[in-house]
Amino acid sequence: MVSTHPVGVQNSGKKYLPQSPIDHPGISPNQSLLPLTAQVNSSDHLEIGGCDVKQLVEQFGSPLYILDEETLRTACRQYRDSLKLYYPGESQVLYASKAWSCLAVCAIASSEGLGIDVVSGGELHTALTAGVDPDKIYLHGNNKSTEELTFAIDSNCTIVVDNWYELETLVKLGSAAKPVRIMLRLTPGIECHTHEYIRTGHLDSKFGFHPEQLAEVFAFVSQQDTLNCIGVHAHIGSQIFERQPHRDLAAVMVQWLSLAKNHGLDISELNVGGGLGIRYTESDDPPSIEEWVKPICEVIKTACEQENIPLPKLLCEPGRSLIATSCVTAYTIGSSKEIPGIRTYITIDGGMSDNPRPITYQSVYRAVLANKMSASATETVTVAGKHCESGDILIKNAQLPKTQPGDILVVNATGAYNYSMSSNYNRLARPAAVLVRNGEANLILRRENYQDLIRQDCIPERLKK
Repeated sequence: MVSTHPVGVQNSGKKYLPQSPIDHPGISPNQSLLPLTAQVNSSDHLEIGGCDVKQLVEQFGSPLYILDEETLRTACRQYRDSLKLYYPGESQVLYASKAWSCLAVCAIASSEGLGIDVVSGGELHTALTAGVDPDKIYLHGNNKSTEELTFAIDSNCTIVVDNWYELETLVKLGSAAKPVRIMLRLTPGIECHTHEYIRTGHLDSKFGFHPEQLAEVFAFVSQQDTLNCIGVHAHIGSQIFERQPHRDLAAVMVQWLSLAKNHGLDISELNVGGGLGIRYTESDDPPSIEEWVKPICEVIKTACEQENIPLPKLLCEPGRSLIATSCVTAYTIGSSKEIPGIRTYITIDGGMSDNPRPITYQSVYRAVLANKMSASATETVTVAGKHCESGDILIKNAQLPKTQPGDILVVNATGAYNYSMSSNYNRLARPAAVLVRNGEANLILRRENYQDLIRQDCIPERLKK
């Protein structure tokens, strides 16, 4: 499959910029509408990672998650290298695996030197099974169970403590001989413009200790010989385009380091969270990865100099901006319905069970026809899912070429919170996922079948026929 030219797809009357990393070696993946390797081949088909998307659907079925390894690795390297360039102290990038937790993704992130941020025992088990160094795994969560905390302690990963109940539980679970390694999650009280469900830094949030509790928390932790507090953590939200909130966060967190020092805590790590947004539509204009990292590093350096404290180890935990653009979802178009003077629906073989973000967050996506890449966008249609739910609408008012049953619709930027939030609603089986690179496609998630759907079902003997 030889690529002949970079993608130039019409959508909303515009064309995507060329996506080839060869043509644009400095492009930030979070600013791209398609994976970096996206090309159009001589058959007028979309290629990703050197693989023809139509052929991938023929081989693996649809819906199909298609993950471009090159785009994911590029994003990992840009975070890692930007921190090394702009921060003179030690640094560590963590992949926020709640965006997409599976063995292959964790293994790729780890191979690029990243650690893993996990939020459950299941994500912790996945990271460990993928071979991630426990010293680079950080467990988050606002209601971790005793079993999850014990699992994390036994695994020797770091626990990011969210509240008093958890803190007091860990005091009992730890031992003076081997104190539990913890960070403290604090709420900075910083607002940012994003969906209310993904804002986490403002004071009215279920996450983290309130700022007015800081002195009390630091004093309590300093007296516990079963705890080893190594750092502080904060996260202000997701899909953020503004730069100032993260600059403000960095400055506030250095002040926390000074306060902790006054209470006898020798805190050596500072985790500024993640939250950098991506380009879902043509009008989205997020900062690049480097543009996000640089000012945070500058603020921390300046603040530490002013407070006369040594530079902490700087951590960040991107999720969406690492994985979202790396993946697309391919669907097969089926039925259509024209309502004169109102709208035309086209229906795909998936929907809210493999991408719940539109119905949950009113998220907006763009799509292309993978088997008609040069065709002009002549129709405005609404892309509907196949579920028995009126709200199962993937894209409203999509600009597409004339479609027919059997055409392959590709929805961009589906790597974050699509598979990880997927469900079996209407007893639909979850899609397969393939990893593509240099013309090779490897299965990383098997497609579920009907037997998988009933595997956990139990039926009393008296109901059997």
